[in-house]
Amino acid sequence: MSLWLLNHFSTFTLAVVTVGGTVLLAVAGSVVMRRRYPSLSGGEHNDMVGVTLGMFGAIYGIILAFVIVTLWTQLENTQTIVAAEATDAALIARDAAAFPPPVRAGVDAALSDYVHSVVEDQWPRMRAGEPSYGATANKLQSVYDVLQAYEPKTAREEVFYEEAVGHLDDVASQRRARLTMAEQQLPPLLQVLAFGGALVLIPLTFLYGMRKLRIQLLFVASVAALIGFSLLLVVVLDRPFAGELSVTPAPYKEGALARYW
Repeated sequence: MSLWLLNHFSTFTLAVVTVGGTVLLAVAGSVVMRRRYPSLSGGEHNDMVGVTLGMFGAIYGIILAFVIVTLWTQLENTQTIVAAEATDAALIARDAAAFPPPVRAGVDAALSDYVHSVVEDQWPRMRAGEPSYGATANKLQSVYDVLQAYEPKTAREEVFYEEAVGHLDDVASQRRARLTMAEQQLPPLLQVLAFGGALVLIPLTFLYGMRKLRIQLLFVASVAALIGFSLLLVVVLDRPFAGELSVTPAPYKEGALARYW
């Protein structure tokens, strides 16, 4: 469900729906509770409610902070993996310049096919949450085939050949890491804690009575807005390849790889 939302709606739209919807529901719930139990406005239970609200708020805040930091770190790691894979691919293209023209052309053709398959075939699969190891396997193997069929003739070619093979191994390693990150998502238990905690904390604010309705609604709305925005971050950051804040394939079109486009 989150993947569909991220891929079909802008972050701004999701923010309006998530934060605005949370605030509206909280305000409506507070008004209903106040009308049903008018005695709450006197604040006779504020001491008990304040202690409970503070305790639950502290625990929930720690959980949300942990989840958001974890997801942000995951997003940064994914960006690093993508940049590293693209960099290694670009270095192979540069190393191939030292090879004879037929070999260089073979490396360029195979590497170009791989880069295009990553961006045009595998990336949409990752955005949909269905990465396929086989989508680029043959293209990557073609690069290996070209290098394995070539035997360096000079010391200079041998040096660049070893560098190219090393970078190709790194590409294979980063590719596997990238596909693994595309399958990652927040564990179900943490999802329950993140979203279920909001269902516990927000209704508690209804019980904290204030004489003036406007002040109470402002209090409830502020807490709901903070929680709603935090949950928005959880949804947006949970999938590193989906949505507007996702990791992009731009590194595969820059530098030495730009000529393949």
